[in-house]
Amino acid sequence: MNAHKLPNPVIESYSVLLKSVRAQGLMRRRRTFYAVVFSVLLLILGASGAGFVLLGRSWFQLVIAAVLGVLFTQFAFLAHEAAHHQVFASGAANDWTARILGPLLVGMSYAMWVQKHTAHHQNPNVKGKDPDINTGVVAFHEEGAATKRGLAAVVTRHQGTLLFPLILFLGFSLVFASAKTLFGQRGVRYRYVEIGLLVLRFGSYLTLLFLLLPWGMAVAFVGVQMGVFGFYMGAAFAPNHKGMPILEAGSRVDFLTRQVVTSRNIRGGFFMDTLMGGLNHQVEHHLFPDMARPELRRANGLVRRCCERNGIEFTETSLLESYAIVVAYLNRVGLSAADPFDCPLVRQYR
Repeated sequence: MNAHKLPNPVIESYSVLLKSVRAQGLMRRRRTFYAVVFSVLLLILGASGAGFVLLGRSWFQLVIAAVLGVLFTQFAFLAHEAAHHQVFASGAANDWTARILGPLLVGMSYAMWVQKHTAHHQNPNVKGKDPDINTGVVAFHEEGAATKRGLAAVVTRHQGTLLFPLILFLGFSLVFASAKTLFGQRGVRYRYVEIGLLVLRFGSYLTLLFLLLPWGMAVAFVGVQMGVFGFYMGAAFAPNHKGMPILEAGSRVDFLTRQVVTSRNIRGGFFMDTLMGGLNHQVEHHLFPDMARPELRRANGLVRRCCERNGIEFTETSLLESYAIVVAYLNRVGLSAADPFDCPLVRQYR
């Protein structure tokens, strides 16, 4: 007779935690909160448009560009929350909100984001499964750093120090990734809706700029707006998992432990909740992806006590401390790269 498997206490703890969260009403929708946030952002967007018209051909337009970079990031936070079904009870209403907000106000594809972000949530910091730690310009683990050669390896050796200058270009990278998904992949749902919204968004935006501003000023406006957008996006997402434990592809780790030990919370209260769009509660967000932003802080105590009972390390730091950890970690990974001018033929016979 086969012996029954003993119950896993950690898995049972997550089940109990989830029941407690639901019993306290922390999974309720907060439509009024999101309506207020969206309305405030629209008012600021309208004021920015009025300021743009009033300023005319002035280099002070770059201040408007910077404000738009911040606004588009805030709209990205809302699109992210809608994509996680945090806003409405209806899944379709959430999906369409994110599908419209992403291309029209943020300037990136909803389909691209969902595809990438879903894989990340399923396997945070898991090699070969989390696209957020795939090796690109930045290497997030030693195996990735070891593939770099020549100039790329030189950059990788200092990638932590170069992180913040590099994320200035994240906005352009997201636009490119959006185009690659919408034009290069099969089976993308509502492909032409997103393409149409992106064409409308960028077409109207660029036409207005180049009609009303001198060519050089318009180019500078786009550069500042995209730079601020990329920097803000990168600075908001970088503290969440970078510098936290990275798991091997075949590792067997239960859901609760995997989500907690690979995530980092950021202290800071209401101001930080607003600044980071709730991403500062990364642990709670990963455990309850469809929990509305205002409820994440209330869930913190329940999650901490659950982790204490199960001996799971819960990480929370200040924002500046998190950046220091991320920079040091990326530099350490970068220094593991091979000599950038090392010749493979010579190395073979050493």
